[in-house]
Amino acid sequence: MASSPNLLNLTEQLPRLTHRVDRHLWLNDVLQWVRGDRQSPKQAAARLGLLVDALLARPEMTQAWQAWWQGFVTDADATPLLADLGFASRAAFISDLGHRLRMKLLPSTPDTRDLGALFLFLKPEPFDVQWLQDLDEHTLSGLTRLVLPHAPTQAPPALQASLMDALTYCVGQVNATGHSAEIRTRMASRDENTRPFHELPMALETFRQTLQRSGPHSPECQAAAQGLKDQLDECRHAAYTVYSHLQEHGISVGIVFRLRQLRHLVIRCKHLLEALLTHAPVPAMLALLAHLAQVSHDSRSIGSLWAANSHMLAEKVAQRSAESGEHYITRNLTEYRRMLGKALGGGAVIGLTTWAKFAITALALSPFWAGLAAGTNYALSFVLVMLLHWTVATKQPAVTAPAMAAKLKHIDNDDGVEGFVDEVAHLFRSQIAAILGNLLAVVPVVLLICWGLIQLGLNPLANEAEARYVLSSVSLLGPTALFAAFTGVLLFASSIIAGWVENAFVLHRLDSALRYHPRLRRWIGVRGAERVGLYLQHNISGLAANISLGLMLGLVPVIALFFGLGLDVRHVTLAAGQIAAAAFTLGLPALNTPAFAWALAGLAVIGPLNLGVSFYLAFRVALASQGVSGVNRYRIRRAIGQRLRAQPLSFFRPPQVLPSSVL
Repeated sequence: MASSPNLLNLTEQLPRLTHRVDRHLWLNDVLQWVRGDRQSPKQAAARLGLLVDALLARPEMTQAWQAWWQGFVTDADATPLLADLGFASRAAFISDLGHRLRMKLLPSTPDTRDLGALFLFLKPEPFDVQWLQDLDEHTLSGLTRLVLPHAPTQAPPALQASLMDALTYCVGQVNATGHSAEIRTRMASRDENTRPFHELPMALETFRQTLQRSGPHSPECQAAAQGLKDQLDECRHAAYTVYSHLQEHGISVGIVFRLRQLRHLVIRCKHLLEALLTHAPVPAMLALLAHLAQVSHDSRSIGSLWAANSHMLAEKVAQRSAESGEHYITRNLTEYRRMLGKALGGGAVIGLTTWAKFAITALALSPFWAGLAAGTNYALSFVLVMLLHWTVATKQPAVTAPAMAAKLKHIDNDDGVEGFVDEVAHLFRSQIAAILGNLLAVVPVVLLICWGLIQLGLNPLANEAEARYVLSSVSLLGPTALFAAFTGVLLFASSIIAGWVENAFVLHRLDSALRYHPRLRRWIGVRGAERVGLYLQHNISGLAANISLGLMLGLVPVIALFFGLGLDVRHVTLAAGQIAAAAFTLGLPALNTPAFAWALAGLAVIGPLNLGVSFYLAFRVALASQGVSGVNRYRIRRAIGQRLRAQPLSFFRPPQVLPSSVL
């Protein structure tokens, strides 16, 4: 195993570094030595100062450095580093994601003339930004003597040419982005906002000619540079009007990605201008390197790519879910009774779903087709519940959580916090009403179906073996809690799918497309096509949520089985129906058995986990979209705890009238 480099070894190697790979490997060793244990940026900056002093201490070392530097500068192409690092080769989210995956999985080589590729080989990190910013005047002066011994106040011509080339490429990409169809057509006041992009090339050319004619330090060049900066800012502000269009007409991750690329391109252009115009080239280039080090680190992170470009989509999904979730929160006795009635209807439908599930099991289909049939059964049942305006308790948390988070905008004072706690109490009561209604309906409906089958001379829903399997599969002694939590994840996933589908429906204006679709108009008439477009506009989210949830409940266990994961789903209302069918088959004596008791205990766990996990995940997404601080989260937890101690019944008993906090 090679030993870690030290200052003496690094300086002794310098005269022998004549080949490109050797120079680049030496540079990597220098960086590793400077970084040290990565605990103190000041110590890292001090180590670089020691290296600079050692190179300046002896003429032969200074001469060896000059030879290394000359070979490095002559052999390397700096333009890709300055112009391309941190930007996707294609202005698309998916292509950049693939590029980042390749950078994580595939190693880089030091055998390259491309400084951008060499930069990736050196693996810059945020710690490098810190120690580069901590360099003292003595070290900066020494670096200037090493790098620019003859003209310390002006960058060498080769570097100026690379900076100007990089600036040209970046400005060209800004201009191309502004003129792209997906950005241009979404700008507010389109003719007015595209004009800055028309004038941007002229501002760049004016700066280029002034730089060549008068030099970087002349007042004329400074004025031309300021004009270019102002033009870039106008382009950025014009492009930002696209965000208003996205908020109104639906979010596209691809468009958000291009807008963020444009913003970073404008920032890069300004850094390049500063490096071109500065009177202190070495500090300016080090500042540019610090910026590039941070950009390089960020450009390798998949998490930062997703977080940066999906924030608006998460906000829009949370917003649309919040609008739906308001219908599931009851705030007085009348609404509570109405919710209980809707839940009774939903439970009755799930009773029929339970009968269909046992019928599908009796067909003994292969795993995939059995899962697809079960998923279709669930999906049709959930859609029927939606069409009848009834409710299934487990569907509520994923949409009520964003509705709750939306109210966190008003918690800047104590009254706002108390109002939010009132909403928590309303939500908790609503969930209890929904679960209670579902269970009160599903059990008698299943028992009635079993009795009807017997009266018709048919077999009950489950035979004895199936009944005993049902009790053991729902038992608290097994993996019921894990499967119930996993079902909560699927419930949350269905709400995300619903928000994404509705956003895509709005983004692509599918309501209008269906309303005026020629073939659809011929089939069902003009008014029929309009009704279809209008209906889907208002119900596409619910349809997507219910269909996706049903299919996931049926198919995900089959897919998990294919990979040997052994995951299954436990849905509280479906589980209650199955237990009722098993109890009917086994008879009254089974009610006194430990197996039945453990099955009831499992059922008592399934409901809270279904609701709690889906609500928690949806609430976290909604909190992120609302930008709620940790301090306010603590205030909310404390206020809820105080309400539980002072008025515990307020979480269970609905008020007779609507509280003043929500009037």
